[in-house]
Amino acid sequence: MPPGDFRGIPDKRCLRFFDPPFQLMVGPQAASQSSPLSAPSIREMRENISNRVPPNEMQKSESPGSGNEQNTGETGALSTNGPRNPPSTFQLTLVIVALCLAVFCQALDTTIIATAIPRITDEFNSLGDVGWYGSAYLLANCASLLSYGKFYNLFPAQWVFLAALGIFELGSLVCGATPSSVGLIMGRVLQGIGAGGILSGGTLIIAATVPLRRRPMFQGTLGAMYALASIAGPLMGGAFTEYVTWRFCFYINLPLGFVSAIVIVLFARKLEPPPGALSSLKKKAKELDPIGLVIFMPMIICLLLAIQWGGTTYPWNNARIIILFVLSGLLLLAFIGIQVWQKDRAMVPRSVAKQRTVWASCVFSFFLFGSLLIITYYLPIWFQAIKGDSASDSGVHILPLLLGSVILSLIAGGMVAAVGYYTWACLLATVLASVGSGLMSTFTPDSRIGHWIGYQAIYGAGIGFGLQQPLISIQTVLPENQVAEGTAVVIFIQTFGGAIFLAVGQNIFSSRLIANVRASNIPINADSLLSQGATSMDSLVPPEYLPELRIAYNDAIIHVFYAAVATAGLSIIGSALLPWYSVKGKSNPGSEQKNEPVEPASGTGIMDRRQESTNEKY
Repeated sequence: MPPGDFRGIPDKRCLRFFDPPFQLMVGPQAASQSSPLSAPSIREMRENISNRVPPNEMQKSESPGSGNEQNTGETGALSTNGPRNPPSTFQLTLVIVALCLAVFCQALDTTIIATAIPRITDEFNSLGDVGWYGSAYLLANCASLLSYGKFYNLFPAQWVFLAALGIFELGSLVCGATPSSVGLIMGRVLQGIGAGGILSGGTLIIAATVPLRRRPMFQGTLGAMYALASIAGPLMGGAFTEYVTWRFCFYINLPLGFVSAIVIVLFARKLEPPPGALSSLKKKAKELDPIGLVIFMPMIICLLLAIQWGGTTYPWNNARIIILFVLSGLLLLAFIGIQVWQKDRAMVPRSVAKQRTVWASCVFSFFLFGSLLIITYYLPIWFQAIKGDSASDSGVHILPLLLGSVILSLIAGGMVAAVGYYTWACLLATVLASVGSGLMSTFTPDSRIGHWIGYQAIYGAGIGFGLQQPLISIQTVLPENQVAEGTAVVIFIQTFGGAIFLAVGQNIFSSRLIANVRASNIPINADSLLSQGATSMDSLVPPEYLPELRIAYNDAIIHVFYAAVATAGLSIIGSALLPWYSVKGKSNPGSEQKNEPVEPASGTGIMDRRQESTNEKY
């Protein structure tokens, strides 16, 4: 556009053509700095522009922070650029600590029972329910996640977050006090429903509190806490199980959740829903897409039941399994139809689903988190069943995985904040996680300490690099009024991947263990073996058969690790398709700087963020 040509819709960029010797100052800076143009000239020019531009378009182009977002006509509940009036350092520190405590509790309960499971199965005689202790939590979690995306867009975020935390705490109380395996599973369902709104809520509160350019560091802290809890869970679970009782795996959430809730109530910014959100509760209920939710929940249940039961409880060609798969497929088609019909009122708005960054992040999270859950659950079982560890010792022996994840998550957050790009971290995560899990699949009963320490550290580094990057990518590319729903979609897919692959892992373990025992000369009923705890191996067979039984156990667990290798490797699909955007390319609060495309070293062009909304390829 040549200087002085104001055809079309002008924005602040067109005024850059008046840089020296003709510098035009606008905004508060003009009052305190000299300008070659007089004040009347500025007013006349603005009047001339306003005569050519419709008032609504002028308002859009001059709104703070609008230079980076697709203008949707309404402001989201949570600004992707952070607050206009940021909290004090003290308040921000307290809020981040409170969010970390809540996320710690949520992530802790994903894995804390991993080392407690053998003792739980001994008490309840329920080794066949092992998969459900994790899957029930993840199933309820991902079934509620998409609804939380709507809740955060329609109601004040801090109250939605507190409600989710309250449900989670109630589930923790039920799990700790239950007298049966069924009660434990029901408590896990309650925990999962509440957990669905904790990580997404914490991510969104950070998005509303911290500018995007600094957000990777704080998101990295949240990610480090998530990784710390996920991998420290077995260590803490082992300690509670051995020295107190496994029930403290759940009671520990009560004081931590209470402290988090108090801090959020007192110090979190009041985050209101979007101005365009409907005030009527009846209308808000319609905005929650109840039809989609009614179809969505049984779809997930049918699919997970089919995977959980197939090959163990029932043969794959059993009528029950076939019917469950058919029902899940039909419900999936119905759900897709409802989402298309609802358009941007759907649980997964079309404008969010069509974003390349969104679905690439979903694919990456689906496979990487599935791999993490498999390793986290079955690695402690390997140490207890094969190496003869106690519950607490098995927790100590997975410290290399924990430390690698936490340290590299913090490092990755700082590096992304410094460099600006996050795609490289996803690619590196795929490589390291695949290599690490592949090396762990070589474990034998005679594996030396140096092997399992080094292999865990490599895998943990991969998890640390990749776990939080999809959430950063969502906040980088989506307009502010879609960040809540986009975040919910990614976390849902991540959690759903964990639920699916944990059930797959349980299926592989059960099927392989039964097959190995039946093929051997071990004097034990193969089917009854699953009803016994993993720590009861010494009492199940005569001493001379223990080495052979350990080999059968080891082979079953190694085949589960093969699934972790495959899922980690498949995450390359998402990381390779993730566009190269920079968190620095987006404007800071009040800045008019645009997100300009940058050319990577490989020579592949990087498109402007706005091009993604029109599905243009680079």
